[in-house]
Parts: sequence; structure tokens; C-alpha cells
Amino acid sequence: MTKKHSETRNNIRAKRRKRLLRAIFGLIRLALLLCVLVAVGWASWLELCRGAAVYREYHAKYENYRERRDAARVPLDEKFESYMNILVLGVDRGGDFSGGHADTMLLVSLDNATGKVRIISIPRGTVVTAADGKTWERLGEKYSEIGVSGMTDAVRNLLGVSIHYYVVMDTKALDDFIDALGGIDVYVEMRMDYEDPELGLSIHIPQGVQHMDGDTAQKYLRYRSGELGDVGRVQRQHRFLKALYTRLLNVNTLGHLPALMKILQEQVDTNVEVWDSAHLAEVLQILSKEDPETIMLPGSPYAGDESIWMPDREHITAKMKTLFPKAEENAETENK
Repeated sequence: MTKKHSETRNNIRAKRRKRLLRAIFGLIRLALLLCVLVAVGWASWLELCRGAAVYREYHAKYENYRERRDAARVPLDEKFESYMNILVLGVDRGGDFSGGHADTMLLVSLDNATGKVRIISIPRGTVVTAADGKTWERLGEKYSEIGVSGMTDAVRNLLGVSIHYYVVMDTKALDDFIDALGGIDVYVEMRMDYEDPELGLSIHIPQGVQHMDGDTAQKYLRYRSGELGDVGRVQRQHRFLKALYTRLLNVNTLGHLPALMKILQEQVDTNVEVWDSAHLAEVLQILSKEDPETIMLPGSPYAGDESIWMPDREHITAKMKTLFPKAEENAETENK
């Protein structure tokens, strides 16, 4: 074999080895590519399954929300769509929202366009017709019997307005809420001194502007002595609510929001759900800087017993027309 033939054969072998190596590397690259594609496909499948599971979870939660909403739904009149009306009940049994009396009853109304707030106070001794259709009952005392749903119906029928949400809280929740805010400043119109050993209630608050913590605030609201009886008590509620509103709008309140939200989530009974939060957030962003307009339910004390409040139906109807002018406009538009 000549030297030339030997070199040629070596070159052929070298080329074959190169082709073989290229083929092997190609197969390795192909295998790696297939592994990557399989891995990506598997990961995508897992993510798809995970996404589907998340979707199913939140879809189930939303369906549960819809069922709860429909079960708790109260009749809504479309003419009140320009407002957000919230029934606020203050009950006198800590941590138990199924019993006790409703010591405080407020309808808080927000104008969705302007952010203006109106608060209608309903005295706890407001009388409503009993189930027999003949006798009277004090609305505040019916809470343990009819619950928040029944109270919502009763207030809606009393005022003739739609109620979109409700909030129920007890004195402990109020204490903690005010403390979480860092207290509020309220003008006390007269010195308050009251002792009730049976209830364990001792109230001693000086006259003048007082920086109140939660305990002092709830004592201020519970104080029942004085010449005006429940009328005076509602007036104190209005002063307190205006002070609270001012405090909530203060920029320094932002730092307290986590603690406030925790209290609202854990200590307050409400039908406001996370699914409603977008609408609520939109309205809260435009809250008016003006003090809320406060109104006491038109009526008068019952002769011989100032703890009973007799609603004036004619004046209530007229007042609601004044407070909710857009509802009247919407009603006229619907009738055309």
C-alpha cells in the first residue's frame, strides 16, 4: 500500500468519525430539545391545571357569594341607584350578633356622584306595628327576634328607601375601632355623671372638648340622663358621628388602616363582600369634605313616656323626598 493510499484511507476514516460525531451530537441536541419541549409542555400543562383549579376555586367562591347575596337580598328600588344606603346597627351584646337589642340604628346614605353623606338616626324606642297588626313594638327591642334581615325590612318600610348593605357592631368593636384610630375629639355639651351598679356602668366625663378613647366614646354615647332623653342621646350621636367622620378623612388615618380593616373583618357582621369592594372603593374615593348632614327620624315622644318615639309618617315621606331628590327624578323618568 502506498503512502498516498494510506493517507487517503486515514482522511476517509477521519471524515467518517466527524460525520458520526456530528450525528451523535445532533441526536443529543434533538434529545435535549425534546426533553425541553416535554418539560415546557408538562410545566404548561401543570400551570394550566393549576390555573383551572384556581379558576374553579374562585368561581366556586363567587357562586357562593351570589347565593349568599341572593339569600340576603332585600327588595331594591332602581330609582335609588344614585345612592348607597347602609343600615348601621349598634347592638348591646358583645360578640353575639343574634341576640340583644339594637341600641343604635342609623341609615348612612352616600351620594354616588358627589360623595355627600347623610345620616338618619332612628331612636331605639321608635314604635312599629307588631305582627298582630294591632299593638306597638319598640323597633330596637325586636332585633333579637327578627335579626338583621328583619331590621332591614322594618327600616326600609319605615323610611320607604332601598337599603343596599348592613353593618352590625357591638360596644367592644366600637371601643377597639376608636382606639385603633388613636381616639377622637368630641365636644361634650354638659358634665356627665351616671352610675349603674347593676350594669357595671360608671360615667364621669367633664364638659368641653375631650379627646376620647374607645371606652370613653361608648360611655358618651350610652349616657341617658339629661332633660332631652332620647332626643339628647341622638344629638350626641350626631356630634360623635361628625367628629368620627372628620377623623376618618384625616390623612394621618392612613397609617391606621390595617388595624381598622382587621377589626371590621373580625368583629363586625356585614353583608359587604370582597366582590363589592370595587364599587365601595370608587365611592369612598370621592367622599365629601363637608360634615355629614344629620337628621333625626321625624316624630315625637309618646305622651307620658319619652322613651317611646312615635314616627310621623307624613313628615317622614316628605323628608325622604327632600333627602333623595335623584330618586324622585329617576321615578319621574321611568314613568314617562
